[in-house]
Amino acid sequence: MAGENIIDLTAVRRSYRSGNTHLEVLRGVTYSLRRGQWCCIYGASGSGKTTLLNLIGALERPDSGTIRIGGVDVSSFGRRAAARFRAERIGFVFQAYHLLPELTVLENVALPARLIGVPARTARLRAAEWLEKVGLEERMHHRPNELSGGEQQRGAIARALINQPELLLADEPTGNLDAATGTGVLDLFESLRAADPGRSIIMITHNRDIAGRATVVAELSDGLLRECES
Repeated sequence: MAGENIIDLTAVRRSYRSGNTHLEVLRGVTYSLRRGQWCCIYGASGSGKTTLLNLIGALERPDSGTIRIGGVDVSSFGRRAAARFRAERIGFVFQAYHLLPELTVLENVALPARLIGVPARTARLRAAEWLEKVGLEERMHHRPNELSGGEQQRGAIARALINQPELLLADEPTGNLDAATGTGVLDLFESLRAADPGRSIIMITHNRDIAGRATVVAELSDGLLRECES
C-alpha cells in the first residue's frame, strides 16, 4: 500500500575476511524507506554502497541484522527463495548494462519474464511495450553492440521493469555515460516514477550532484547510512 515502508533495515552488519585481514564494511545500518520514494545513496569508492545494494537485493546475506522488503524478511532466505523473490519483486540496473551479446534487445528484455514462466509470445509483447516506453521501439531487433551506451542502459532499464517490480535497484547507472546521456537516464527514472508512483528506486552513486535528483538522499560513510538534505 502507498505510504508503507518498502525497505526496513535493522542493525545490518556485513564484513569480509581476506587472509588475516577482517574488514567491517557495514557496522549496524538501520534505515527505512517509504514506498514510492526515489532514494539516492552516495559515498566514496569503497564505502560499501554496492555491498548494501546487494544485501537489499537479496544477492548477499548479512552477517547479522534484518532486511525487510515490502514486509518480507529476506535476510534469512536460502538461494532458491532469494532468486524467486528477486525475479518477481526487484529489478536491477547495473553500470555495465549486462545485456547478453548474442540476444537482440527484445530478447534481452523478455528474458526475466520467461524465467518466471511467462509464455514466450506474452513475454515478447511485454518487452516490446517496455522498449517503446524507454524510446527503443526502433532498435528492439538490434544486438547490444549495435546500440550506444545510453541506448543499452535504457534497454537494461526496460529489462529490469518487465516483471513490474515494486523496487528498482540501480548501481551507478550513469557511471559509463557522458553527462548529457546520463541526464537522460535520470530523466527516464523521473518519468517512470511519475507513471507509477508506487514504484520505489534506490540508486547508488559517488556523485553528490547526481544524488540531488532523488527525493531522498542518504550518505554511506564509516559503515553507517545517514539521511541528509537533498
